[in-house]
Amino acid sequence: MFDGAFFKTPNVIQNLFPSFLWKINTSEKLIYPTFDDGPIPELTQQILNILDQFDAKATFFCVGDNVRKHPDIFLSILREGHAVGNHTFNHLKAWKTGHDDFLNNVLLCQREIEKHIDQERKLFRFPYGQINFKVARELKRKGFRLIMWDVLSKDYNISLPAEKILMKSIQFSENGSIIVFHDNFKAKDKILQFLPLYLKHFSDIGYKFKKL
Repeated sequence: MFDGAFFKTPNVIQNLFPSFLWKINTSEKLIYPTFDDGPIPELTQQILNILDQFDAKATFFCVGDNVRKHPDIFLSILREGHAVGNHTFNHLKAWKTGHDDFLNNVLLCQREIEKHIDQERKLFRFPYGQINFKVARELKRKGFRLIMWDVLSKDYNISLPAEKILMKSIQFSENGSIIVFHDNFKAKDKILQFLPLYLKHFSDIGYKFKKL
């Protein structure tokens, strides 16, 4: 279905699957940064520091096993006023995992998250953007809001220089965009280069950065 093929998710895809949240419908100068795969040592805190410099809030889609291993970093995300979401316990690929195993992995992650926060608004994002519609229907019945994205930075792509990631991320972001970044080791070197420049560019023209 959708596996991160585009920097900008085409409108036709967003319109075909309206049960997923792709962007926020707003005329205000608001962008919604999201970070997938953490929390991890050093990098997640460095990202939190950068966000703080721009008074920016974000949503972190956390891998449950990383929450288990690094609860102090997870708590830092919460203390600094950001939102958190579920990204499975083991960063599973929905297209290669059985329905029951995948669903149980999501719920395992949610239990880990709820050791630290009583989450009324449960957010979920499929790793790799690999949607399983049967799982999606089940998660909606369990009260999850399913979050995709309008803009994909592709900061995980080792063949892309930070300059191109910055250029494309700026080019495609607009009012209400949900943009995906990563706090993982693949993205580490590049995100620390381009994230401050991305936030500065939009801050300078009057944008605010909000959590979901």
